[in-house]
Amino acid sequence: MREQYMRNGEGFLLVYSITSRVSFDELRQFHQQIQRVKDRDTFPMVLVANKSDLESERQVSTQEGRDLAKSFSCPWIETSAKQRYNVDEAFHQVVRDIREYNRLQESREAERQKIIMEQDAALKKKESCSNSRFCCTVM
Repeated sequence: MREQYMRNGEGFLLVYSITSRVSFDELRQFHQQIQRVKDRDTFPMVLVANKSDLESERQVSTQEGRDLAKSFSCPWIETSAKQRYNVDEAFHQVVRDIREYNRLQESREAERQKIIMEQDAALKKKESCSNSRFCCTVM
């Protein structure tokens, strides 16, 4: 069921609790699973460190979170759902990343289509030249 959600997802918030080493350590598996299901090395994701209001119970350092986000090539943000701190910003960030990703994908697809059309035109011209006795280009 999880893979079905991953297949349909356009972006992901990878959330861990700063008070739980286990939740942090499991993120690598989720990240790899998303890459496998989406069949891409990069995809819109934001790494979210939740429960920043429980600093005294911290098990995962800020630097560890930032380092993991860097290895995933994604933004990192610290939040507190309880205090409603940075929660909206985390969602806004993933939406911005999705929009940018889609814009880049559309641009790449347009460029790919342009290349295909140019190759088709060149092939048709070559075929028409080889099928007639005369072929010239007027410039």
